This record gives sequence, C-alpha cells and structure tokens, in this order.
Amino acid sequence: MECRVSWTGGLATRSGMGFVAETGSGHTVMMDGAPDAVRPENGGQNLAPRPMEMLLAALGGCASYDVVLILKRGRHAVEGCSVAIEAERAETDPKVFTRIHMAFEVRGAGLPQAAVERAIAMSHEKYCSASAMLGRTAEMTTSLTLIDSKQAQP
Repeated sequence: MECRVSWTGGLATRSGMGFVAETGSGHTVMMDGAPDAVRPENGGQNLAPRPMEMLLAALGGCASYDVVLILKRGRHAVEGCSVAIEAERAETDPKVFTRIHMAFEVRGAGLPQAAVERAIAMSHEKYCSASAMLGRTAEMTTSLTLIDSKQAQP
C-alpha cells in the first residue's frame, strides 16, 4: 500500500496549506488546513477536509465496511449502515484523539440486535485496522440504533 501527499500551497493556489493525496489505487483526495487568523499565510482556506478529519472518515469507512461484510456473510438482510463519529483531542501537541464515540445506525429486515452488536464488536476488536491504531490513544465507545425495515412498512 502506498500514498503520496503533496503540498499545493507553493503553486499559487487559493490555500497556502492545501494538500493533495494520491493513493496507490489511483484516487486523489484534497485536504486543507484551518484558517489562521493570527498568521493567515500559515493557515488554510477550509476548502477541503482537514487531515485529522480524514482519519475519522477512514475509521468510519473501515468499521462500517466490516459491519456490513460480517452481517452479509451471516446471511442477514442488511439494507443500510452509517456511523456518526464524535472525537475529542488532547490539548497539547501532539493533539492525538483521546476519546472517540461511534454511533452506528444499521437498517435491515428483521436484523437480530445481537448479530449487529457482535458485528460492531468484531470490527472493533479484531478486523478494523484504523480502530486498532486509534484505540491506542483514545478511549473508544460505540452505540447502536437498529432500524427494522419490516416494521417501518405499513
């Protein structure tokens, strides 16, 4: 796996702290820093996600992928999965994540709550590499809202 991240600020772009990541799989992702009121030349223009936001997005993608795959392999009728992530960071540098809460919302026809809870736990404890790494500095918690699409229909 590889990735190349390049600063775009030296190219007379709108943001002095913009970056483009080019992944080994051939995709690009833009990132930008927060504006700096004291030294504008050292800040971004809020034109793209910040790098630390990308870490949370990666965590959400990794964990959601695991949950859906585990449920599908168990032949459960999963129809939707999303996760809202809230995080706190340390006050001093390095400002690592110290607390992360992942609120899952999973929808499906007659999904057993125990199976969904097990899928979330398995992702966190065994499969999600992002969770394993971020869990070294952050207290990680999860919650689940389970929506039964069979009951939601009239």
